[in-house]
Amino acid sequence: MNLAADCARCVGLCCVAPAFVASSDFAFSKPAGVACRHLAADASCSIHDRLIPSGFPGCVAYDCFGAGQRVVALFGGGGRSAEMLSAYDTVRQLHELLWYVADALSRPSAGPVHGALAQARSAIEAAVAGGPSSVEAADPAAHRATVAPLLRRASALTRGRGPEHRGADLVGRDLAGRDLAGADLSTASLIGTDLRGADLRRADLLAADLRGANLADADLTGALYLTRTQVGSARGSADTRLPDRLPRPAHWYPAASSAL
Repeated sequence: MNLAADCARCVGLCCVAPAFVASSDFAFSKPAGVACRHLAADASCSIHDRLIPSGFPGCVAYDCFGAGQRVVALFGGGGRSAEMLSAYDTVRQLHELLWYVADALSRPSAGPVHGALAQARSAIEAAVAGGPSSVEAADPAAHRATVAPLLRRASALTRGRGPEHRGADLVGRDLAGRDLAGADLSTASLIGTDLRGADLRRADLLAADLRGANLADADLTGALYLTRTQVGSARGSADTRLPDRLPRPAHWYPAASSAL
């Protein structure tokens, strides 16, 4: 199942369905279900080429995990009905879970839980592929409850005995050059944290908040559960090493020295 956004096959659902609040990520507030004022008639973003200077870094980092085109395909065309917007929210949550499951299944050391993970993946895929009624009946929270312990087990098997910082408040901390290989940083708050040159290989970053974190020259090779949204909300450079499945954001610095 394709978990990469294909905006050309969507109708701007991400510009309508989610709510956002005026902040450092968004220049103004918008309630859920209301189209962003920058959504053009052709379903494109009228400020797409200048989102960051216009005050919308949150849009740059946002990722629907391919939910947009999936919902359009399920409903057989364009439009943004209330049913489509509701389905979009559900499918995005389910696709995000599939992203994490795919990551765990790619880890040979997590072999003992691969069978259970594959069963969970099949159940989620069936809910998404079954049509609008199947999506409406799907319960993302229930699927999450099934998947979460499997992801934690896969993480422990993969990371080994790394540092334990699960859920830690590390906002603005100076962790430059730290050895965090195999660390459990899941759900940790790393907003504005200095991670320049840090060793984050095989670190568990599930739901970690990396907004504004400085990842210049950091090594995230093999990092677990890292998403395009997390990477897009952080600052990095050409010297930042990312997992193979993640593209380098276009707005990142060209070199580590530029990020100092």
